[in-house]
Amino acid sequence: MSVVIPVKNEAECIQDTLDAIRLQCDSSGNKIDYNIFEVLVLANNCTDQTFQICEAYQITHPEFALHVVQVTLEGKSAHIGTARRLLMDNAYQRLMQVAGDRGIIVSTDGDSQADPTWIYHILAEMENGVDVVGGRILPRDTPLQSKLHHLRDVTYRLFTSRLESVLDPCIANPWPRHFQCYGPSLAVTCEIYDRSGRLPAIPYLEDEEFRKRLKRIDAKIRHSPNVKIYTSSRLTGRVEFGFSIQLKQWQDMSTKGEQQLVESLETLIFKLNVKHSLRKLWATSTACPALNAELKSMAAALVIDFQTLKTTLQDSPYFESFWEQIEDHLLSIDHAEIIMEPISNVIASVRQYFSKSFAQPVPPSLTVAKSTEMQSIAV
Repeated sequence: MSVVIPVKNEAECIQDTLDAIRLQCDSSGNKIDYNIFEVLVLANNCTDQTFQICEAYQITHPEFALHVVQVTLEGKSAHIGTARRLLMDNAYQRLMQVAGDRGIIVSTDGDSQADPTWIYHILAEMENGVDVVGGRILPRDTPLQSKLHHLRDVTYRLFTSRLESVLDPCIANPWPRHFQCYGPSLAVTCEIYDRSGRLPAIPYLEDEEFRKRLKRIDAKIRHSPNVKIYTSSRLTGRVEFGFSIQLKQWQDMSTKGEQQLVESLETLIFKLNVKHSLRKLWATSTACPALNAELKSMAAALVIDFQTLKTTLQDSPYFESFWEQIEDHLLSIDHAEIIMEPISNVIASVRQYFSKSFAQPVPPSLTVAKSTEMQSIAV
């Protein structure tokens, strides 16, 4: 395993980040063998002591496989996408020499601290044959004005993931699970990293675009509640758009008394039912007359030409890539089933849906991490 950390002016955090990785242990408290993982740090465009702190850390802990390089990225390439791509490409090359396709590239950030069993649980999930492990990213000290909106967002996304696990279940990603697969805690095998086209070198949201690339090739993605990392809630970020910008937007919403608009419960159920039906059709030969009849029914529900739907379905090597086209179509035609509502209303609707559908209400099963974010259940 190679853990990659792109850093820019993280002198205040980087030692805590490295300590958390160096002190990794298994579920019994035994230290993880340093021979099975390394840490690659790229200090890019730093104007503080980040690089010097990392160099000193190498000297203080010679048994710890830490490799540090300092670079100055210039012009349009001076951004997080370039830095993370350089690191992940380098990790891929190193791992292919010693571990081959199942070598694991793990991405994190310089302002994030891994849970003590982070690496252990990543390895455990990978042993189950998945291609990608997205870790739960838990922010510290969320600003007060942003907290309510953040908790609502987390609750909605967890409920959506729970709904998906019921209506369109995935063997590789069973419940309990979460919804995140981003730069601060993202593990991929060398094989899937290369097959996806690798991480895009774009100025911001490079991890989100990478997540989409992974989905488009039907990568087996596990959103593991056991893989946790803690990150800062600073309002001054290192990129043009990221969590810090989202926090500021939520602050503005609090000031204006606004709410986030999200897909309604009815919309979520409609999309997930359609997705599950199309997934079964995609996995089966569409030459059968009975299947053609079902596909015609689906075409009518989606307001799309039957032959177009059939051809696209047959020609798609990956289901998630096909589904992305369907979602784009639904948005482009302003489909009647796509309804947006205030997030607090949808949370209440989904909670009621699960309370009626199961003997026990869903909130207890949503406890995927010991975090104040779980206060969101009461929002």
